[in-house]
Amino acid sequence: MIDAFSPTRISRRSLLASAAAVLLTSTTSGLALTITGGMPWRPGTATPPIPVRPGPWQFFTADEAALVEAAVDRLIPPDERGPGGKDVGCAVFIDRQLAGPYGRSDGLYMRPPFMPGAATQGYQLPDAPAGRYRAGLKAIADYVKATFAGKSFASLSPQDQDKVLSGLETGSIALKGVDGAQLFALLLQNTQEGFFADPVYGGNRDMAGWKLVGFPGARYDYRDWVERHNERYPLPPVSIMGRSDWTVRE
Repeated sequence: MIDAFSPTRISRRSLLASAAAVLLTSTTSGLALTITGGMPWRPGTATPPIPVRPGPWQFFTADEAALVEAAVDRLIPPDERGPGGKDVGCAVFIDRQLAGPYGRSDGLYMRPPFMPGAATQGYQLPDAPAGRYRAGLKAIADYVKATFAGKSFASLSPQDQDKVLSGLETGSIALKGVDGAQLFALLLQNTQEGFFADPVYGGNRDMAGWKLVGFPGARYDYRDWVERHNERYPLPPVSIMGRSDWTVRE
């Protein structure tokens, strides 16, 4: 997700500078383009994604991870069509993103003034996602402990977990120092991203999300299917890392 959340880092200034370096010269055969100076990128400098490996949590504490795993499994519960958010790895996806550039808001303007903005204006908050999660998960844990006789969110019944999540979504639950509705929206967005992102980032385990909606993944050639509407694509999905049976073993 390229990082799943990182914007392309070509500044407007450098792009305009490189465009200004393109000179039009007349020739007897017409116009020729001569490029002088440096472009805003160099060959061979792409940064391919690093596959997420199984292992300990990189951002969440054990208690935070248990809360998030329980929450994502209520946002996308398992059913007869496939696994839920926990087994697909949504919490792992969120953990790795928060431990990386997304969690730090790398590439975003994070200086004041901060004020409410329209949905089309992008991120307008003073805290990076990592900080929002840390404060938000603590606030949820404190609320649940005070409301449900000292229990943790993960130990609640599914019905009570749904009540808490619904209360956050609607704003009927007031968390100390945290906007519950904004926190819920962030968690839901990241859960959906983890469910449908390429498996290389830790979620969408076994491409369960893609199989659920019939998405073929990163296959290179769809020409035979471009005009075949309302037909289920018969081939299995493929990650950007390819398939294990494509790997040449020495």
